[in-house]
Amino acid sequence: MPAIEPERIRLLNEASPREDGQYVLYWCQSSRRVDLNHGLAHAAWLANEAGLPLLVYEGLTCSYPNANDRLHTFVIEGAPETAKELRAIHGGYFFYPRQTGSDANDVLYKLAAKARCVVTDDYPVFIPAVHNARVPEKIGVPYIAVDSNCIVPTSVYGKREYAAYTIRPKIHKGMAKFLRPIEKVRLKYPWKDGLLPADVRDLRTDVEHVAVAKLVGEAQVNHRVQPSTSFHGGTKQARKHLKKFLEHKLGRYGEEKNEPSRHATSDLSPWLHFGQISAVEIALEVQEYAAEHSVNAASFLEELIVRRELSFNFARYAERVDSLEVLPDWCLRTMKQHARDERPVLYTPKQFELAETYDALWNATQKEMLLRGKIHGYYRMYWGKKIIEWSRTYEEALETMLHIHDIYALDGRDPNTYTNVLWCFGLHDRPWNERPIFGQLRYMSLEGMKRKTDVDAYIKEIAYLERTGKDLG
Repeated sequence: MPAIEPERIRLLNEASPREDGQYVLYWCQSSRRVDLNHGLAHAAWLANEAGLPLLVYEGLTCSYPNANDRLHTFVIEGAPETAKELRAIHGGYFFYPRQTGSDANDVLYKLAAKARCVVTDDYPVFIPAVHNARVPEKIGVPYIAVDSNCIVPTSVYGKREYAAYTIRPKIHKGMAKFLRPIEKVRLKYPWKDGLLPADVRDLRTDVEHVAVAKLVGEAQVNHRVQPSTSFHGGTKQARKHLKKFLEHKLGRYGEEKNEPSRHATSDLSPWLHFGQISAVEIALEVQEYAAEHSVNAASFLEELIVRRELSFNFARYAERVDSLEVLPDWCLRTMKQHARDERPVLYTPKQFELAETYDALWNATQKEMLLRGKIHGYYRMYWGKKIIEWSRTYEEALETMLHIHDIYALDGRDPNTYTNVLWCFGLHDRPWNERPIFGQLRYMSLEGMKRKTDVDAYIKEIAYLERTGKDLG
């Protein structure tokens, strides 16, 4: 039997396995890790069953939207670990960074031409979603997508859920089956480099012995967006942050998560987004630590599991993730009624991007995005609400939020991103008291932020980060 649950597996075409295939190919698109990777585990099982070795292909093109040094660096920093771990279990690894528009763009198809079948990641947005819609009919062999994003796979629900309270009982029910470790990958048939197609063999990059900055610098991407001041890619870095969170933050997370100056959150969203750590691993580690140390982890697990998986449910079943049209009727109705309301001040998208508003707190949140590559979750709500208040239209506000995330955020282009942005417009929320511009949408004010959080401490911290390039503490 396969090592993973059938609910995680989708066959996206009707092709037959290649009888003379020389390996099983796992195309790593979004789960960029070896441990607790359901896609990799399924590919390994198929390889063992067929009596073949396993080849893992990880590509990084220069032509994805808003490609830049920050995003490129984070991905490449994780590749040496993947190479080393796959070599240790006798798997093949082919990392191909497409550096310029004139470089080969058909490596996947050439690798698939010698494969028995192709296994990949079932990711509901961005480039993997595009690939998984277009590639299966061109590949000539079975194309199998595996959900390794969530604890409870999104196929379980079968439809879009309305809010957290509707999906929560289904998740809690599913956790008994799906929240479990999977066996370490063991390959029966070692990989041999001679199996690589001759016309792609020389394109492989030996990421274990190449300077990351050099590889990024030679890529045809936006070099103005520098790597994060605070976060570095790779599973080791993710586990380092997880360990720090467990030992120093989990016990106070419930009370202090909405106070940015207290640094009580896990900051794991960049590694979750790039698939360099599994939500299953995080949840299991948190549960174990909480049990051993008598810590209440319910608040964190609610965010990690229920809220995050609600966003994946939305991304999987909504017609679009980047449009106001997918919002509930009450949101569309209230925005229509207040579309012509006078705004207190108007800023252009460029002014937002450069943090050029009159509001010192808002400017600090945007500078955190520019420097670190993410904004504290509670202040990101305020960040988004003010963009609505200071934009000409709701549509322009949405475009600005997504544009900034697409360029600067290490946790952008993600179901969580789209859901959190659309939350600012009422998604997964409820109607509130009527007021100008927002109508029945939830409103957030600077005065409220000052009452609930230490605004001055946060502004000083971001100023220090901007001045020194270093985090406090």
